[in-house]
Amino acid sequence: MTSKTKTTSAKTSSDLTLGRAWQRMLSGRRLDIVNPSPLDIEISDIAHGLARVSRWNGQTKGKHPFSVAQHSVLVEKLVQEIKPDLDQKWQLASLLHDAPEYVIGDMITPFKSVLGNRYKNIEARLEIAINIRFGLPTVFPNYVKKTIKQADQMAAWLEATQLAGFSEQEANKIFPKPRGTPKSLHIRARAPNEAANQFLHRFAILGGNRKNEL
Repeated sequence: MTSKTKTTSAKTSSDLTLGRAWQRMLSGRRLDIVNPSPLDIEISDIAHGLARVSRWNGQTKGKHPFSVAQHSVLVEKLVQEIKPDLDQKWQLASLLHDAPEYVIGDMITPFKSVLGNRYKNIEARLEIAINIRFGLPTVFPNYVKKTIKQADQMAAWLEATQLAGFSEQEANKIFPKPRGTPKSLHIRARAPNEAANQFLHRFAILGGNRKNEL
């Protein structure tokens, strides 16, 4: 092998290791996944992506997968029920609580644990950029985080027992039913376009469009 060949091989190997750290979105934005800029984030991309990312690895009942976009709308609805007087910006924050998944997908909890801090760091950077983009603080008060977490757990329990094939007994062993979970709330999976439109509708109602023009 010549010196030139060795250099080319080394360069190719290095390129494969480093890889491409950006993704082109349908809006035309080129988002750096490792160091995301708020300027490269568009709500249309978020809605489109989340509506096509499946919860529960797609292992849900119905014609369509239950998407992260629908989950986000469900969590926001539950946040309103838990704290009806919560400031609108925190309701918007609850709608966007899983927004980074439009880029990195919805990893089930056991797999996140395997991936460790690298996944968490990338997720946190995306979350900060998204919050800045839509005029939200990068750090939330504890009561807001707790409220969103409670609603997220309620949503997970409802999804598990209504769509993902868990019995109530089995679900309670893994993620116990949070107090106050509404018994009469029934959910169904929607088509991606319908889920995206529903997400965008809630985003507009919660004042997100005021921060959507850059």
